[in-house]
This record gives sequence, C-alpha cells and structure tokens, in this order.
Amino acid sequence: MKSATSPPAPQHIPAAALAGPTLRTLFNILAAWQVDDTQAQHLLGVPRSTYYRWRQAPELARLSPDTLERASYVFGIYKALQILLPNPDAADSWPRRPNDAPLFGGQPPLERMCAGHVADLYVVRQYLDAVRGGKT
Repeated sequence: MKSATSPPAPQHIPAAALAGPTLRTLFNILAAWQVDDTQAQHLLGVPRSTYYRWRQAPELARLSPDTLERASYVFGIYKALQILLPNPDAADSWPRRPNDAPLFGGQPPLERMCAGHVADLYVVRQYLDAVRGGKT
C-alpha cells in the first residue's frame, strides 16, 4: 500500500517517442548556429540519406545511443553558450568564429565539432564547462 507522501512512480518514456523532440531541438540549434547540411551530417555522424530522412520526418527516426550522445553534447554546448554569452547573437555565432584557445588552434570551434567523432563534441563541451567554472 502506498503512503500519501510517496512520490509518484516515474513514467517511462519510450526512446522512440524522444526522437522527434530531440531532432527538432537539434535542428533548431544547428539552424541558429548556421550549420550547413554537410556540417550537420558530420556533427551527427550520419550519412546524407539518414540526415535528410530525419529532416523530413524526425518523429519516425530511430536514434542510436551514439546519436543521442551527440545530441546531448550539442544541447550542453548550446546551454553553456547561452550562459556564457547572454546576447543570443554572440552565443549563436561563437561556433563559427575563429578561436585562439589551444583546443581550436585559431579555427572556429565548429571545425572541431564537425570532425566526425563524439569525442570532438565532448571536448568542446568540456572546454565550455571549464570556462563557466561548472560541471553542467
């Protein structure tokens, strides 16, 4: 018997139900960053046909753990930029601007993010978290 003070049981959301919202949010962020389709394919680690299928019908996508991890890093990068650079134009242009930090070697962070490896997204997220002085 449940007590009156027990918290409600967590609801399980099937992974398939998350594909649409995840991809729509991801595509909105990439649009704000002015990421082109080729860069987006590299950033997501998917072939052209998969990328365009997802653009057409995000709710029908089946996202791999790799894709969900990539999305999570992009969301974290976006959040960190919004905190560090409260001006939306500055935050959204940061990925495209050359950066002298050793991690980027004068190249725009987007170059590193689009290198095709999950680790590249991870290090950009880690860098921004370190600049913020926080973990998340």
